[in-house]
Amino acid sequence: MRKPLPPFSLETATEKVRLAEDGWNSRDPEKVSMAYATDSLWRNRRLFIYGRCEIVRFLEWKWRQEHDYRLVKELFAFHENRIAVRYAYEYHNDEGDWFRAYGNENWEFDDNGLMKRRHASINDLPIREEERLLYWPLGRRPDSYPGLTELGL
Repeated sequence: MRKPLPPFSLETATEKVRLAEDGWNSRDPEKVSMAYATDSLWRNRRLFIYGRCEIVRFLEWKWRQEHDYRLVKELFAFHENRIAVRYAYEYHNDEGDWFRAYGNENWEFDDNGLMKRRHASINDLPIREEERLLYWPLGRRPDSYPGLTELGL
């Protein structure tokens, strides 16, 4: 069981989004995968990913490519067992080139609060290092750090 459970209220949907952000900012594939049903289905950009084992492999690959990864998620909409979020994250590649990725996700949860479907649309924008906005120490975004709306993203 992964609280909060559906059906979601504004408070519990907001909490679910923040918990997801915190998990991804840990950059721990095993930890992140535990928020998903064992038979979870993802569409991530052009990839289709099935189940926790593939989720872990994908995230291991992702965080080997995307260095100094920092993510902010924001609730966009919710209804019963579904949540829509928008997000932005920043990272650099092996060559030191910086990017800001903008995305939207649609999530569907089972009765145990595990995500059974994740559909992600993501666009990468090259940025100069001095254009970065996400600077907190690696890990969880501090509660005092601005969100997407406050950052103008």
